[in-house]
Amino acid sequence: MVDFEVPPARPSRAEAQTIHLEVVYADDDLVVIDKPAGMVVHPAPGHHSGTLVNALLGLGGSWSSAGGVERPGIVHRLDKGTSGLIVAARSDAAHRALAAQLADRTLSRTYQAIARGVIRTQAGELEGAIGRHPKERKRMAIVGGGRFARTRYEVLERKRTHTLLRCDLETGRTHQIRVHLAALGHPIAGDAEYGGRHPGEPTRPMLHAWRLRLRHPRTGREMSFEAAPPPDFSDFWSALP
Repeated sequence: MVDFEVPPARPSRAEAQTIHLEVVYADDDLVVIDKPAGMVVHPAPGHHSGTLVNALLGLGGSWSSAGGVERPGIVHRLDKGTSGLIVAARSDAAHRALAAQLADRTLSRTYQAIARGVIRTQAGELEGAIGRHPKERKRMAIVGGGRFARTRYEVLERKRTHTLLRCDLETGRTHQIRVHLAALGHPIAGDAEYGGRHPGEPTRPMLHAWRLRLRHPRTGREMSFEAAPPPDFSDFWSALP
């Protein structure tokens, strides 16, 4: 079990905003959203509105406070440029249960990624301790003293210049898939931060949170959700030679 202490509830400082969300599932305990690429998950310097948190508050009802006053409902995160499934908790009890599932890996997250280059190995595991880049603090890197991280991958399809992958997180470090694939020598297409800019590639990383599996935090029922990649992802893959 995870020792997870819930801080005293305080009202969120984030503002409720009416922002369209693709709600995949919702009940009194949790909400599953198909987040669009370009949406920041929670308010931060430079992003005080238009975030997923603002949109969740706009849905009304209560949200967990366990993630902090600026992150009501947020159990885990997706990068701004990453599209796909994310779960939010309506109550602190649901948040605790989902956080425990993240810790023991019964809450599983599967991504699709378009990697640059042709990956010949059909499947494999990528390991490398991840921490802050020693010189560029906004980036992550495989570093000594970093936190253990493991990503499992499987090739779904190959084209002449890129590879479509399924990636399963065994840990959930910041930028994990992006860092691991870059270290493999096959950065994600469109990921200027870890792979540089390439002509003809999208302006955001081609990374999509495709499948989410969890146990319902109150009933224990096993639940599985899938969201197809958005048009920019599928169109880019289809257009590749």
